[in-house]
Parts: sequence; structure tokens; C-alpha cells
Amino acid sequence: MRTPVPAEEIAAARPQSETPPTRTSTAPKTGVEYWAGRPGVPMPTPIGAQRTGIGGGATGAMPRRVQFDPRAGAGQQRGGMRPGQQGRPGMMGRGGPGGRFGRPMMNVRKGPVNVSTKEMSAHKKVIRIEENITLSAMAAQMSLKATELLMKLLSMGKTGIHINTTLDADDAAILASEFGWEVENVATTEEEDIAVARGEEATSKEADPDVLPRPPVVTVMGHVDHGKTSLLDKIRKANVASGEAGGITQHIGAYKVQTPSGTIVFLDTPGHEAFTAMRARGAGATDIVVLVVAADDGVMPQTKEAIAHAKAAKVPIIVAVNKIDKAGADPERVKRELVEQGLQPEEWGGDTIFTQVSALTGDGIPQLLEMLALQAEVLDLKANPKKPASGVVLEALLDRGRGPVARILVQEGTLKVGDFVLAGPGFGKVRAMTNEHGKQVHEAGPATPVEILGLSDVPAAGDPLHAVKDPKKALEIAESRKAKQDKSKQGADKGISLQGLMERLQAGDQQELRVIVKADVHGSSEALNSAFTKLSSEKVKLSIVHSGVGAITEGDVNLAIAAKAILIGFNVRPAGKAAAHAEENKIEIRTYSIIYDAVDDVKSAMEGLLPTTKVEKLSGKAEVRQIFKIRGVVVAGCYVIQGKIGRNNHARLMRDNAMVWEGKLDALKRFKDDVKEVAEGFECGISLDGFSDLKDKDIIESFEVEEIKQKL
Repeated sequence: MRTPVPAEEIAAARPQSETPPTRTSTAPKTGVEYWAGRPGVPMPTPIGAQRTGIGGGATGAMPRRVQFDPRAGAGQQRGGMRPGQQGRPGMMGRGGPGGRFGRPMMNVRKGPVNVSTKEMSAHKKVIRIEENITLSAMAAQMSLKATELLMKLLSMGKTGIHINTTLDADDAAILASEFGWEVENVATTEEEDIAVARGEEATSKEADPDVLPRPPVVTVMGHVDHGKTSLLDKIRKANVASGEAGGITQHIGAYKVQTPSGTIVFLDTPGHEAFTAMRARGAGATDIVVLVVAADDGVMPQTKEAIAHAKAAKVPIIVAVNKIDKAGADPERVKRELVEQGLQPEEWGGDTIFTQVSALTGDGIPQLLEMLALQAEVLDLKANPKKPASGVVLEALLDRGRGPVARILVQEGTLKVGDFVLAGPGFGKVRAMTNEHGKQVHEAGPATPVEILGLSDVPAAGDPLHAVKDPKKALEIAESRKAKQDKSKQGADKGISLQGLMERLQAGDQQELRVIVKADVHGSSEALNSAFTKLSSEKVKLSIVHSGVGAITEGDVNLAIAAKAILIGFNVRPAGKAAAHAEENKIEIRTYSIIYDAVDDVKSAMEGLLPTTKVEKLSGKAEVRQIFKIRGVVVAGCYVIQGKIGRNNHARLMRDNAMVWEGKLDALKRFKDDVKEVAEGFECGISLDGFSDLKDKDIIESFEVEEIKQKL
């Protein structure tokens, strides 16, 4: 038990101005009185007493803590006091001045605080997204439950959604506006992401002090078999055309040639009509186009197409009239035909350079090279070799041993072995680099064609290539491109609607040929797909189940089994156990090295699916003159009045111009001998197979049925 403090000590400790407490009652001392008698200890405020503020003035009840709720209005936040509510002393958070166990609260707020939701959430009223956002993530940013957003979407007519559904920027903006929020799409463009990955700033070539002259890139274009590759062979002093299947170029060939007029980079494009896209890429990557036209053949369809590609790319055209050494060559006719296509020769007052050459003898080639050098000097071609490399993919393939291989043309900067590069969905480190002669090189400057290894995926021909300094950012871009490609492929296989199902049922008579295309390079695969798609008609549909580059694998055979398709390989062969697996499952594999052979065979296969048309060809008529019955068999004595009656032909019995019976002859006789046919003007005996109700004046027609194959 605590010992009471003597009154003398209390009086000595209290200041002199303070009056000692007095006790007027003899009742036991209460707790309040006891604590009031202790020095330095504040006395609790009695219930109902007027409270004083920090400055000594009166104050009201302390407000409760305010919890922000975006759905509540101003002055209606959780934790606020109801009108007329009084705080109790000694309870924390209940409005009283004291904390637990009577301890006073030191940080006391003055008066009630009314908080406006609009003021507090003004900085939170904007949701920032990158292209799309999930419903649950959007709800978290808005401090709402995902189910509330889900119910709002359902009320707006959306179906098939859940809290993990991904919304694009437009849908997210509409949904957010229902709750008073705005959506800001902060996604950057792919060009901006690539610039960040390359770590470069946009500068003009005029202001760049490091730009140097570069060799011109010349694309050789024209109709098939007009001598494009042969002309290039003569310039390179190499024989490439003999190595091409069927004598036509199947790929884009890129060559760096040292000429007396300087270094020139040549691109040789295919002339076959199926390689339209490859010619367009050649024109798009070039500085000058050399249009090769045979002097004995003139302007042809692919010649016109090449002119259109060159004009679309806005590059100058130099016409090389080839085969001037052949009999029947007429260069003047070629000029007249090209004038109709908008190419006016310089000697006729135009601006198009015309040269006459012979790829066989070499005549006119020095003049052609001189004109190319002159045109390149006018164009003033320059590039910065010190920048991070950039270029274009001319061709890409999947090699079984080396993996994805890309044949590229460096257009700007210098590409080195060890650089990280981004091309389409492919990303990786350049492990090896070879030139057009197959020799290893360690770097490639502007206007240099090379073949690189190290990409993670096969890019598409025509994709831009960039050397990057930030591999992580470049990998994100590559994965994003890959995801978009996969999504576009899946979009073609979406579920069919009821209307679409009805259309399929109504078109049930349409035949379908399914094929899987594998080619050595992307450009050939692209050309085959385009050529095959054009073969589809209302009668027969051609469906390309899958198309890719590389050898035919067991996976391709399994896909052909599931899809009931045939496999078409272009310059590729079955790999591993693919051939045995296909033979075991009776899957047909057809391989080709010339594109028009593949197109013709597929066309024939499609025509084979069409039902044959049956055509009747009347061979003769016989009139019944008398009826005989021999050994229970009814025999008609007939006279052949037209053509001839054949024993193995079809027969039809006509009576009063109406058909009574149709079938086969049971017997055909002349007197007592069986014969194969009876000619006009002779008598014969005829018995019909399964029919005996013959009458005089009936006509028996003999006809053949021919089956004619339909054409697409």
C-alpha cells in the first residue's frame, strides 16, 4: 500500500502563487481528488465539463479519423461523426480528448473536417494504360471492386467477359467514363521503342558530319527469260543462270561487284509472275532500277509490272535492251512500246537512259556501267558508317544445321559480328556473317549484302533490320511482334457462326484441296501461296493449311494426317523419319524445284476433284419391223435407219417419241451370228436386257456416253 505524502512536502513543492487544495468533507478521498493532490500530474476533465483548447479557449468534440471513399459524397466519408454525436472522454478515436487509460492525446485536430472527393481524387481521375488493360487491373487503379466493373460491362451488352478479360484502350475509356474516370494511352509506338533500343537521336544526313559516299544499289528487273541473270553474270564474270532451276531466278540474289566505274551492288530479282512481291521488295531496297527488255520479244506483262514497282518506289530507271545480237532484234520497237508505258528515251526528248547490250557477247556493258555510275553521281548517295547498323531482309530461311538464316542488305551504319540485331519477330546476337561468295566477314558497311546467323526466329523477307544497344528492350519488341503474328494466325480459325454453318451446308457440293507448303526461303513460300490462292474457284477451293520454311518434318506429316492434306516441298526434302512416316500413313509428298511445275500439278489435282461431265453421243437408230419369240426370248427384227447399232453401246427404246426403256443390249445378231455392230441399211435381230414388251414401229436408239473432265 502506497504511503501518503505529507502535506508539508506538497506545500513545499507547489509554487507560492498556488493555493493548496482544501477538503471540506470527511468522506473518503476519491481517485480524482487523490490525483489532483499529486504534484505535476494533470487532472482528467470531469464528464460534462467545458473542454479547453490548446490556446486555453473552448473547443468542440474531436472528429473521428476520415477514411477516403471515392463512391461517397463530400461530408459523408467513413468515420465521420453523426450530427449531434458527442465524443466520450478517455476513448481513442471516439471523439474524446483522452486516449486509452485516461492518457491525453497530444495531436488533436481542430474542429470537424469536410473532405471533397473531387478535390482528393483529382490527381487519381486518370488511368494510364499501355494499349490494353485487364478488368481486374483497371478496377485496382480505380479503387473499385472488379465485380462492379464487370456488372457495368454486362449491363452495357458485353458478353463472354470475366475479371481477367483484356480491354483495349477504346473499351477501357468507355467503361471508365461511366465512373467519372478518364483513360490515357501511354503506349509508345514501335518506332519510338526501336529508337530507344538503338540509343540514337534523329539527325538529318545534311547535319551529320560522319556521312560518306556509298556504292549505289542497283536492281535488275524485267520479264522472265529476257536475260537479267545472264547480263549480271557477264558483269560479274560468273555463271549463275545455269545453276538456277529451269533457267529462271527463284530468289533475290545480291552481289557486290567491282567495276571500272566503281563499286556497285546488284540485286537480281525473279521474273516469273509468281514472284511479284519479291520484285516489289527489290524495287523498294534500291537506288536505281535496270529494266532488261529483250530486243526480239518487246514489252511483256512482267516488264509492265516491273515499271510499276519502280515508279511506286520513285527510283530512276535505266533501260537495257538485251539480245541485240539475235536475229529478229528490233530495238526501235522496244523503244516505241516503252514510250507507251511512260518511259521516254533521252534522244526522243525524254529523261530515260536507254542502252543496247548483249549478255552473250558483252557488247554495250561498259556503256551501261558508265551510265549507272553517272546516275549514282547525280543521286549523291551517302551514309554514316559509324551509326548502329540498319538494313532490310532480302531473304530468310530456316537451315537444319545453322538455324534461322537472314540474307540482308546493310543500308546505314556498320554491322559487326557480336552486335545484337532485331529483324521482324527474330532477335539475337550475330554469331557469324558471310558475304555473297560464302567467305566469313567480321563487319559490313553501308550498301553491303551479307548473310547472318544468330536470330531466334525466321524474319519475313522485306522486314527492316536494326542493330540495337539495349537487348532487353529489343527482346520485348520481338516478343510483341511474335505475339501479334500468333494472334493473327489464330484469328483465321475462329468459331463459325450459325449463318456461316448454313452457308457451308448449302455449299456442300464444293470440293476442297488442302495443302501444306514448305519452301527453302520465305520469298518462295510467299510466291507459292500467292499462286495457289489464285487457283481457287467456285467449283474447287484450295486451302493452305500451313506454310513455312525449312525441311519437311514429322510434325508437318502429322499435321497433314490431321488435316487430310498433301505436302508440297519447294527446294526442300523430307528430313529424318518424315518420309517413312508419310508413307506409312499414306500421305503424299510432292517436291519441286521449278515454281510453274508445282502450280501446274496442283491445278491438275484440283481439276481431278471435279466430277466428270457425262455427254451422250448418238451412234444409230433401228426401227422394229417384226417381233419373234425364240426359245422364250423376245427378239425384235429391226432395220437400221441411221448410223450404226453397237453391241456394247447403251440403248434406249422410244415409242411415240417417249422413252419406254433404257439399258444395255442383250444380243445383236445378223441372221444366226453374233456381231459387234450393224451399219445403216442392214437388218438385224436385237434382244433387250430385261425388257420384252416390244411392239412394231418402236425405235431403238444406240448411243455412247463420254465422260469429259471439267476445267477450273
